Amino acid sequence: MDKSNRPFFSNLKCRECGKLYEKKAIHVCEYDFGPLEAAYDYDAIRTSISRAAIESRPQTMWRYRELLPIDGEPTVGAQVGFTPLVKADRLAAKLGIKSLYIKNDTVNYPTLSFKDRVVSVALSRACELGFKVVACASTGNLANSVAANAAAAGLKSYVLIPADLEQGKVLGSLVYGTNVIGIHGPYDQVNRLCSEIAGKYGWGFVNVNLRPYYAEGSKTMGFEICEQLGWRIPRHTVAPMASGSLLTKIHKAYNEFVKVGIVEETKFSVHGAQATGCAPIAHAMQRGTDIVKPVPKPDTIAKSLAIGTPADGYYAIHAMRQTGGGAEDVTDDEIVDGIKLLAEHAGIFAETAGGVTVACAKKLIASGKIPRDEEAVLCITGHGLKTQEAIAGKCGELRLIKPSLREFEEQIYNPDMAATAAKS
Repeated sequence: MDKSNRPFFSNLKCRECGKLYEKKAIHVCEYDFGPLEAAYDYDAIRTSISRAAIESRPQTMWRYRELLPIDGEPTVGAQVGFTPLVKADRLAAKLGIKSLYIKNDTVNYPTLSFKDRVVSVALSRACELGFKVVACASTGNLANSVAANAAAAGLKSYVLIPADLEQGKVLGSLVYGTNVIGIHGPYDQVNRLCSEIAGKYGWGFVNVNLRPYYAEGSKTMGFEICEQLGWRIPRHTVAPMASGSLLTKIHKAYNEFVKVGIVEETKFSVHGAQATGCAPIAHAMQRGTDIVKPVPKPDTIAKSLAIGTPADGYYAIHAMRQTGGGAEDVTDDEIVDGIKLLAEHAGIFAETAGGVTVACAKKLIASGKIPRDEEAVLCITGHGLKTQEAIAGKCGELRLIKPSLREFEEQIYNPDMAATAAKS
């Protein structure tokens, strides 16, 4: 077998006791009920992977395939990833930090969110394991991605969502012909039902029995950040937290790149961002504990982050503590302000989770947790077109005039020029 196609992914491994398992559709250790994650033969990877090898490959997330949990070539989502890393100087000046970058997954292919990364890995592995029906529990973006990628792969799909989800995300799943099931209840109840369905019918649920594969896709955001910065780890990274998985996998990505010799080992910090209406991880971090208290009824406009019982909360807290990171939470008004800050100073329209990340980064910088003379990367995970309701009526008003130059000058041009002069 060619080295580029060798299965460097060796086993599933319990994150608690370390017990190894075969690479099947399982996600919980039978001894201590710890979560399973993918394990790799890092010694073999070190001899195979290099910066030059990565750079020679297509600009997608699969350029890091040795560190992803599939045995062969990807069969789903071959075009996903390698989204822009944008140097945001105007936003940096506004937030008062020396250097700021935006990892912009609002333009990820095909459904405009980072979930396309995790789904392409999960469904590629689902095909390797012989699944014909795939499904998910979702707060929106994951449903869109499962629906789109399953349609492209010819897989039957079901997506289960809270019934009160944003209409843009509901339509963003229905259009692909998937089976969209709305559940009267919060996400945690949706997820519980999905576990029962997976157990009874044997479907491939990307974030239940396929979770060890699914979660690894998030690492590619971290890999890309390092490469796009010139093969180095950023000093600070701020990521939104729902289950906490994205933050833990970015942390893992940085460490794996060090382990296989792609980047030098340097000090870095990962920071978490949540909405005040559902901030179990941030609040535990702020209390100085790793005991995450569930939020039974999340209440926030950031519905994509509204997971009251985060599966990876404990691990996210330890990743932040280990790296000297911090966690913040922000109100709905602050989320809207964060969306507008990013749009007005970086030209990027993010969904509510992006507003959370920007607003929390603002707090982290103001408090000194992220020093003003250092650099930070903000992970923006979904496009604002999906959550337009959150900012409707809060971004100014349409100005209407007749098709007349005189009316334009009287009502638009001259008032605008006078306002500009008053500010200067």
